[in-house]
Amino acid sequence: MDYLVLKTVHQTAVALSVTGFFARGLGSLNGAPWVRGRAAKTLPHVVDTVLLASALGLAWTASLNPLDAPWLTAKIVGLLAYIGLGMVTLRPALPWALRSAAWLGALATFAYIASVAVSKSPLGFLA
Repeated sequence: MDYLVLKTVHQTAVALSVTGFFARGLGSLNGAPWVRGRAAKTLPHVVDTVLLASALGLAWTASLNPLDAPWLTAKIVGLLAYIGLGMVTLRPALPWALRSAAWLGALATFAYIASVAVSKSPLGFLA
């Protein structure tokens, strides 16, 4: 697949993923029943699978190795933090204040990951 097509697919999946997480997090924090519905539990996995596959395709096409590209390593570490914070956010048994802090932290982590992607610097907006 062409690099530009992969990049467009990846960026679209990023936008869908963060928009979905924003909505699910907000809904979960407000006790919305739709958050526990089938679509809210299934669609994020589909979007995130496309996101991961396109990321791997981009790395392969550009011959990128995280060990040789510190900015890519930073994105991967940021992604792991984002996933962990997202898991805390969407766990209804945890205290609301903790889940709210995790939601805000996950959104800040997403902003960091995006800034690393744009700047190609592991510091991203922290530079």
